[in-house]
Amino acid sequence: MPIEFIGYISNNNSSETIVRQGPVLDPTHIEAVAKAHENAGFDRVLLAFHSTTPDSLQVGQHVLGVTGRLNVLIAQRPGFTSPTLLARQLATIDQFSKGRVALHVITGGNATELRQDGNTIDDKDERYARTSEFLDVVRAEWTSDKPFDYTGKYYQVRNGFSQVKPFSREGIRIFVGGASDAAIEVAGKHADTFALWGESYAQVRDVTARVRNAAARYGRPTPRFSLSVRPILADTEEAAWAKAEAILERAAALQDATGYRKPDGRATAGARRLLALADQGTRIDKRLWTEIAKLTGASSNTTALVGTPEQVAEVFGDYYDLGISHFLIRGFDPLIDAIEYGRELIPLTRKLVAERQAANRVAAE
Repeated sequence: MPIEFIGYISNNNSSETIVRQGPVLDPTHIEAVAKAHENAGFDRVLLAFHSTTPDSLQVGQHVLGVTGRLNVLIAQRPGFTSPTLLARQLATIDQFSKGRVALHVITGGNATELRQDGNTIDDKDERYARTSEFLDVVRAEWTSDKPFDYTGKYYQVRNGFSQVKPFSREGIRIFVGGASDAAIEVAGKHADTFALWGESYAQVRDVTARVRNAAARYGRPTPRFSLSVRPILADTEEAAWAKAEAILERAAALQDATGYRKPDGRATAGARRLLALADQGTRIDKRLWTEIAKLTGASSNTTALVGTPEQVAEVFGDYYDLGISHFLIRGFDPLIDAIEYGRELIPLTRKLVAERQAANRVAAE
């Protein structure tokens, strides 16, 4: 099972510890971070989606234009763009980039934010039902060799057809995230890769088992699994933990200025899982650190792995043994951390996983 490293490109230089100084859409930052990820050995980068931020489709296309190898994972929310249109948009970009596009489907857990884009469905399970129909239509646009009809509760299509298809026969990979039962059901039916936040070993076992069972109910192969986490690295373990505490102190001091505060309203199922983890302690398993998640209400991937590059690579090896093949990693200093990950963490992890793969092959003979 090959591994993949996924990075993250924000629209400007900001994070929980960095207050944005430049424009909301900063092309210079985007280009620099994109090239840094490509040079650091990342396979792919995520372009996020929010109701108030620049359009991830266009940002993703720009990233593809300034890189030669780097793939993109473009986040989109069902319900705000017609699935037939989005399918053609993504297939067009995929053709221009010769197959470097994947779709990250974000159904969205914050009803207040979703209303900023005109959402009228507040029930999250119902939004996931809409997502499932959305992906039915997207797949049909990508794969149908003749016009098709689709009749659902949320989408009706007559003689739908796309002349432009994804670049490769394998098509455009679909990533699905979420932790609720409704999210797992959608993943079982549609996901090529299922995305988890940085959870404990026990939580990973639980979620991956649920997704495997859901996929089996639909007669589909098990999706691949991605884990999102924030590595905090230093030359010694002591220095890494000191760095983590400094990050926490700065994040707490800058919450008003950065906007990374506990969100209003009900936490998503994924956030509740991370907060439940934080209630168990600040350090989980070998070196999973929960303090930033606790500080911010776990509104995004905010758990960290703290240690030397060798120690964090060892934990990635543990997750790999649990079925994780994709690691979405981003730091609190976006450009510097991406470069740092490429120096040691990424090559060390690839080497460790290759050794485990070889050992498993020998054991199976």
